[in-house]
Amino acid sequence: MAAPMSWRRLVYSVYPPAIAGVFTRISDRIFRARDRRGGSSVLLLAPLLAEADPAPRRVSRPAGSAGAQGTEGLFSHFRWMAEHVPAFRVPGTHIHILTSPDQFYQTMKARIKTAKRRVVMASLYLGTGQLEQELVDCMEDALLRSQDNSDSPDLKVSVLLDYTRGSRDEGLSRFNETIGVQHIKVYLFDDSIIISGANLSDSYFTNRQDRYVLLENCGELADFFADLVEAVGDVSLQLQPDDSVTMLEGMVHPYKGNRQDFSTAARKRIMEVVNTAQMRQQLANRPEDSEDEGLSDGGLSDGGEDTWVFPLVQMKPLGIQVDEQVTQRLLTDAGPNSTVFLTSGYFNLTRAYMRLVLGAGAGYRILTASPEVNGFFGAKGVAGAIPAAYVHIARQFYNQVCSLGQQERIHLHEYHRPEWTFHAKGLWYYLQGKDRPCLTLIGSPNFGYRSVHRDLEAQIAIVTENKALQSQLQEEQERLYQRSTEVSSSTFEQPDRHVKLWVKLVTPLIKNFF
Repeated sequence: MAAPMSWRRLVYSVYPPAIAGVFTRISDRIFRARDRRGGSSVLLLAPLLAEADPAPRRVSRPAGSAGAQGTEGLFSHFRWMAEHVPAFRVPGTHIHILTSPDQFYQTMKARIKTAKRRVVMASLYLGTGQLEQELVDCMEDALLRSQDNSDSPDLKVSVLLDYTRGSRDEGLSRFNETIGVQHIKVYLFDDSIIISGANLSDSYFTNRQDRYVLLENCGELADFFADLVEAVGDVSLQLQPDDSVTMLEGMVHPYKGNRQDFSTAARKRIMEVVNTAQMRQQLANRPEDSEDEGLSDGGLSDGGEDTWVFPLVQMKPLGIQVDEQVTQRLLTDAGPNSTVFLTSGYFNLTRAYMRLVLGAGAGYRILTASPEVNGFFGAKGVAGAIPAAYVHIARQFYNQVCSLGQQERIHLHEYHRPEWTFHAKGLWYYLQGKDRPCLTLIGSPNFGYRSVHRDLEAQIAIVTENKALQSQLQEEQERLYQRSTEVSSSTFEQPDRHVKLWVKLVTPLIKNFF
């Protein structure tokens, strides 16, 4: 038996015909050899296909989008986000940037111990080490205390994990996760919430650098994310005490049922949360003497509520692409003399994002992982080639910057830290003439193909005129970039940056699946 036609379609969608022909001939031999042996398939990508990245839709620059100057008019400049998502106004003093894996871990444990109504944990997976067990023990102890305490007898703990990644052990192939995963990282304790890109695993608690923001006493925002996680959970498999899984009554099964029916039902359930919150916020922020819809930026500083938080959700397999739309608009609006610091542990911009960065007027400082701090560094098998593939992607991007003569506007940096890995993602937006950012994106998306097209993602945009919070964001950005070196042409001439031919050939697949 030759390679399945779905595999052939994948190869021809990614590679030029000449290279695709070579790959299919090789794969035909592999599949014939497998049939003779009677063993399992070597290539597991066939059932995991998604459409190739289409040509990016042109995003026009809105009139007057060169950038708001100073904090005056700041919220008017970003109020367009409320056309897409709910807008939550909070005091900037309630927002705290966490700086280290240990602080992230200790904060979660402390908040779980004091929670009285709800603990909501949404992550890609929960590890099995000692630190993870201590976190589980905290949740169990909190539930036991709740049962014994008449003042808080109603504590509810909800955990949302990806089914495939959350149940993977060393004996299972990781390739079945390439179709897409539940990638949202939200950790909620009563009315406080941590938004992050970090998973619930020991490395994320010790030596894997990520980003984390704690929003305290933000009840409406916490309600939104609790409702969002509940909605995703409602369309997910429900884990039973005997380790079996079931679906809620009346819900279409995600892979045994009709895929289109499942996507429609899931999109409806999740968008109910987004649309309900957005309508509630629009009504609450409408000036009493005006019939205009949208945000009112009058009296922003009243009561210290000097910050807006916009939750951004991306679930393109379900037809939800809010984060993508907002991110494209932000990159489009980044005007001359403004600066964007963008970071991703896996630098793999989509073609649409790439086009906007290369064609923008803003200055860009892009931070990514050096090979030795890439999470796949030293991995066995094909996964071990992933850091080299990202070197190849970075070199292609750097060469494109140079060919366009954009070296003075776009700078590429690599993060270095012995015995650590790098997983931070997001951006910081500096308006013209300002030394502190007024906006940040923080959460789970990586700006790559997977984040946009395959996975379930969530992050928040924080827009603030609070000077102390702006300083926190500036310090966070500088702290990460201080551990980096700027990429130059000589970077790729170093011996450890040599990329083998076969890795270059499979890089288009890695860009789409990792």
